Amino acid sequence: MRLCVCLVLLSFILCTSAERPPLVRGGEFVRDAVGGAWDMFRAYQDMREANYKGADKYFHARGNYDAARRGPGGAWAAKVISDAREKWQSDVSGRGAEDTRADQEANEWGRSGGDPNRYRPAGLPSKY
Repeated sequence: MRLCVCLVLLSFILCTSAERPPLVRGGEFVRDAVGGAWDMFRAYQDMREANYKGADKYFHARGNYDAARRGPGGAWAAKVISDAREKWQSDVSGRGAEDTRADQEANEWGRSGGDPNRYRPAGLPSKY
């Protein structure tokens, strides 16, 4: 009987203090990161399809918003992809620093949970 009580108490202690194993957390991070990368790609595809003047910042914010909602892995993927794209854009394509700064502002707005519609231009089809 004493052993049974000790095992029950030990079980309660372990169950209440246990957190997910590191391997599970790592798997969730990777899953979120892959999903976040997919969200960023989908926003890019929509931007190309819409081909709507002035909608660039909206799609930046939306891709980052969708990715970050998945969790830490999605937010990480959104930041890495956004930073790499903006670095390429400023170094290779020759776009100005002001455009890069505005894109990064929209990226951060979306990643921090801000409503992407803040950057939505008037007349953009509701499909997006």
